[in-house]
This record gives sequence, structure tokens and C-alpha cells, in this order.
Amino acid sequence: MAKASDIKNGNILRFNGELIQVEEFIHRTPGNLRAFYQARMRNVKTGKLVEYRFRTDEEVEIARVETTDYQYLYEDGNDLVVMDNATYEQFNIPKFLFGSAVKFLKEGANVIVAFESDEPIMAKAPASAELEITYTEPAVKGDTSTGAMKNATVETGAEIKAGIAF
Repeated sequence: MAKASDIKNGNILRFNGELIQVEEFIHRTPGNLRAFYQARMRNVKTGKLVEYRFRTDEEVEIARVETTDYQYLYEDGNDLVVMDNATYEQFNIPKFLFGSAVKFLKEGANVIVAFESDEPIMAKAPASAELEITYTEPAVKGDTSTGAMKNATVETGAEIKAGIAF
């Protein structure tokens, strides 16, 4: 167990039986009151935001999280299969951990997955991806004065808005 003063932004804590990630952690000393730590934290599984005040002497459990780079191989039902680049070991990671970014994942892309005691708890897709547009709707003639956009489908099947030039 660690003291509240040991918490840093980005730490993952076991709080009320749930894993939460600290987004903002500030020490406050109001007027003639006791000092405390104000924390804004996000539940790792649900994404729900939690605010809490820690006493300076309060004990917390900082989770041991291992974060590693993996290569996305293929989709398998509700899971994505990734491979550890160092050991070539394969893991099934639930799709929901990637959020909406799963629509833009291309086979061979590097992803980051965090494990807590052999259980995947977080996954992050690359910040950007270079994808080929496979289909676009025809542009409407004369609709170019206001930066018009049209629907397009990329190679992963995701629907995006693209400029008329595509």
C-alpha cells in the first residue's frame, strides 16, 4: 500500500474494487483547513469519470501494470489477435478495449496493450493510420463553394467524410 502523496498522473489504482487511471492529481491547502489531494480519475473498463478527495495520510493500492508494444494480426470474433514483437507470443484482446479506433486498425499495425496480472485492461491504437479509400459517392456538381464533404469507405470498412477531390 502507498500513501496518497505517492500518486502521480497516469498511475493506475485499485479503488473501490475497480481499476482507475489518474488523469489529474492536485495538492490543495484551503485557508485554515487540512491539506488534501483532489483527484480526477477514469474507470479503465467503463470510462466513467470519478472525482475523489484523498486525505494526505490515506493509503491507496497502486496497481502493477505492464505495458508493451504488440502487432495486430487479425480479428477473431469479438477479439483481436495481437503478437508480442519480442517473444512472438499471441494474445486475444477484447475489441471494446480499443474503443471506436478498432474500425481503423489495419493488419500489421503496432498497438499498445496494458496488462494487470495477465488480464488485458487497456489498449491503444496508433494515433494515425494511412488507409486506402475503396468507395466514394459521386460528387454533386456545383457543391464546391463551402468545402463540401462526401461519404467514403476505407479499406477496413469504416465510413468517413472525405473532400470532393477523392
